[in-house]
Amino acid sequence: MAEDVEPVVVYTDGSCLGNPGPGGWAWAIPGGRSDSGGEVLTTNQRMEITAVLQALRTIGEDDPTGPITVVSDSNYVVRCFHDRWWEGWLRRGWRNSGGKPVANRDLWEPLFDLALGSRRTVGFRWVKGHSGDPWNDFVDELAVAAATEARSSA
Repeated sequence: MAEDVEPVVVYTDGSCLGNPGPGGWAWAIPGGRSDSGGEVLTTNQRMEITAVLQALRTIGEDDPTGPITVVSDSNYVVRCFHDRWWEGWLRRGWRNSGGKPVANRDLWEPLFDLALGSRRTVGFRWVKGHSGDPWNDFVDELAVAAATEARSSA
């Protein structure tokens, strides 16, 4: 992979109407593709992780090696990578710093495979939610709509 290749920027968001409750996830590439989906009973954290996971899976189908920057308003997701929480989780056998099982391991494992694999560089950038960033607002609207649809199908 060439170092001068600009990363694909993808915005992600998760939403939950009640926690737990009906939830939605969404991702969008500015000026490009987007997707969203929902679940009848989930949590906000699961939807935040799912949004990134779905984005990386889809972008990987188009370009399995190009760099990606994930922009998220989820401290949970961004700090996991920036603060390298995942290293401690793996070292401790999927236990958090308090010795309890890591929540959402079923989503983190495939996300780590995609985000930390050697085939591509994936970076994470935090954006404050509901702060006027048009793409963060866009994926928030998609995620809320998906959660609302999940609630109506329950």
